[in-house]
Amino acid sequence: MKHLYLLIFIVFSNLLNSQSQFELAYYLPKDVTYNKDIPTPQSVLGFDVGEWHVTHDKLVEYMKLLSTVSNRITIEDRGKTFEGRSLILLKVTSPENHSKLETIRTEHLKLIDYKQSNQLEWESMPLIVYQGFSIHGNEPSGANSSLILAYYLAAAQGDQIEELLKNTVILLDPSLNPDGLQRFAYWANTNKSNFLNTDSNDREFHEVWPGGRTNHYWFDMNRDWLPVQLPESRARIETYNNWMPNILTDHHEMGTNSTFFFQPGVQSRVHPLTPKLNQELTKEIGNYHAKALDNIGSLYFTEERYDDYYYGKGSTFPDINGGIGILFEQASSRGHAQETDNGLLTFPFTIRNQFTAALSTLKAAQNMRVKLLKYQKDFYVNEYNQNEKNSIKAIVFGDDMDEARTNHLAEILQRHKISFNRLNNDLSVDGKQFKKETSYIIPTNQTKSTIIKAMFEKRTTFTDSLFYDISAWTFPLAFNLDYAELKTTQNVGEKVKNVELKNGEVTAKSNYAYLMEWHEYYTPKALNKILQKGIRAKLALQPFALNGEQFDYGTILVPVQNQNLTESELYDALKKVTQLSHVKIMGVNTGLTLGIDLGSSYFKTIEKQKIAMLVGNGITSYDSGEIWHLFDQRYEMNITKLDLEYLKTVDISEYTTIIIPSTRIKLDEATINKLMTWVKGGGTIIGYKNTVKWLSSNKFIELEFENSKVDAKNVSFEQKEDFKEAQDIAGAIFDTKLDRSHPINFGYKNDNLAMFRNTTIFIKADSSSYNNPIKYTKTPLLSGYISKPNLEILKNSVPFQVKKLEKGKVIVFTDNTNFRGFWYGTNKLLMNAVFFSKFM
Repeated sequence: MKHLYLLIFIVFSNLLNSQSQFELAYYLPKDVTYNKDIPTPQSVLGFDVGEWHVTHDKLVEYMKLLSTVSNRITIEDRGKTFEGRSLILLKVTSPENHSKLETIRTEHLKLIDYKQSNQLEWESMPLIVYQGFSIHGNEPSGANSSLILAYYLAAAQGDQIEELLKNTVILLDPSLNPDGLQRFAYWANTNKSNFLNTDSNDREFHEVWPGGRTNHYWFDMNRDWLPVQLPESRARIETYNNWMPNILTDHHEMGTNSTFFFQPGVQSRVHPLTPKLNQELTKEIGNYHAKALDNIGSLYFTEERYDDYYYGKGSTFPDINGGIGILFEQASSRGHAQETDNGLLTFPFTIRNQFTAALSTLKAAQNMRVKLLKYQKDFYVNEYNQNEKNSIKAIVFGDDMDEARTNHLAEILQRHKISFNRLNNDLSVDGKQFKKETSYIIPTNQTKSTIIKAMFEKRTTFTDSLFYDISAWTFPLAFNLDYAELKTTQNVGEKVKNVELKNGEVTAKSNYAYLMEWHEYYTPKALNKILQKGIRAKLALQPFALNGEQFDYGTILVPVQNQNLTESELYDALKKVTQLSHVKIMGVNTGLTLGIDLGSSYFKTIEKQKIAMLVGNGITSYDSGEIWHLFDQRYEMNITKLDLEYLKTVDISEYTTIIIPSTRIKLDEATINKLMTWVKGGGTIIGYKNTVKWLSSNKFIELEFENSKVDAKNVSFEQKEDFKEAQDIAGAIFDTKLDRSHPINFGYKNDNLAMFRNTTIFIKADSSSYNNPIKYTKTPLLSGYISKPNLEILKNSVPFQVKKLEKGKVIVFTDNTNFRGFWYGTNKLLMNAVFFSKFM
């Protein structure tokens, strides 16, 4: 008992002592004086930094106040999140620099133009540093430290800060993920005890699903720097391209029992497009972090665990832009104070480490300014020299049957300031046809040529078999677009200034029928609107020709007769649908065709859909969010999110389709029987990834799996974890063969489809070939890493199966068809499964 009292006393004493951590003096450098006219964070928040988790609204309030009282700071509101929160940016520099800030920006951009950079007096230019915090909302020490950093930059006095601000423009992004930060702050604050409970089992440290890491649609935004699909990312990338910073820092958190990480990461896992000098400079900057953390006694590590491979992360994106990206990872308190393997970890301690690293970054920037400016200048000069030697002079891409996907890839190019053009003539390359009206061509000899390589290259050889993130992301494959590399620029036509989705149209008013081909990306949106209006629509199971036009598998037929709308009302309704969905609907005046006539039994009536998706503990929030986003943002379709917590009590009879994203759930027998009964009664279940195994083990679908087993030969104890991880598929792209006559593939014009895969779930092909409408080819690897044993098993296996369960259907995909919101090319597989399952 005496020992117990002693332990309680020690813990209580530590917590009392930690109260001093809340004071500004705990964070700030001791050898600096501060302007008393600058308000402290406490004066706005009503509490000291680290005492509570700051909410986004209070963070913004303080930053706005600083911009009104300090001549060193201006603030920009760059847009809104999905939940309407401001995406603010602070520009911090000397008052003199502020008076000529636009000139500084435009002069700095000349550094990346090899034609102008040699004429610049670049040695005297300010350095641009972008400091971003808490892109994962439940990694809040970064955003909370931005309060201290902003105060320091506004209030610090003396020659040191004056010199820093004279030679540096700081772009301070205090919250890269406002919605996630707000969500997590609410959780941490509402579960905080008055007498801090440091027991890791306490509810404070265990967020409810989906947690605060992600944005509104549960996306991991630190994977969206290259795809740029989210409003937060678009604002951030616009800022980046407007300034082209020399250093970008990305402040994160990691496991509670860790310490502190700063880059460089694992050297064998650096992407080949990243120059060697980039890593050398990163290491030199790292010496400043080491010294600063040594001074406050904080443990840290570097050159392990994290890597610089995938360019869609904040710390890696600058590496293809002539800058230095730096990742910081702080052990997370996940609340206010928690016991860890390294002792008591308090929230203020995590904030201080992040602030310390932010300051050491600025010190490195100041001392290495000329070196970093020269690196950026030389990066683009070297890029130009490489472009001159490069045999690939242009890349053409497009799809004459789907302008929307083509334009959405073009939009990404525009966001990255990549220049591209129209074709001056139709073009045929290796059997692929590119029409000048529906294709674009990218000259490779331009400023952003390294990003072009990163986006369009296919890579299948690697120096390492481990990846912190995915190993492939070839954009034209992700968008399922035809593309080709060209050795000449003779086909380059007019430069494209604006990319807009085409206007939809109904070609003619009809008193007989309307036809809509299924190729365009937004046809599911159009079909849903048609069905929701109570308009009867049918699906063509075979191709046909009419009035000189070819109509493929999956064409949608809308008869004029026997509708609830008059002929004119139907025409007006369809016109509105086409305008909202950017599709073309053709009016026809006869049912007689070459092929199946419009009255044929090969046209099947499509039912209006009511779709639900299971969410909650045990289900992958990323995959769920991507599906929600696809339905809600792209197709404007309702999808009801059914939480597993109350699934047992829900009447699911009204739903036609239930989607189960990847999961390892354990449902009780009654709930499983409920789902089984619903499917047998005519419902459709669509399961992804780990759900495939769950559906199989619970007798929803009968499947046969292949398993890869590799013996560990000549593998040491030290190497065992790396050996195990090398058997995973981190994320690669594979070629599949399509049976285009199967409804799951309606809307695809080519016989092959590139599919993303990051699981080791291998389904054996069915003995009947017609039950394998999507099948991996004999040489499936298109881009990325896969171990040889896994590749052998993957060959001729299938990523999709559908089987009947009495009146219903069970559909499974081994991998994510909606990956990170930019895998446009396989989105239609899910929509076909939703609308056409009845005909499979």
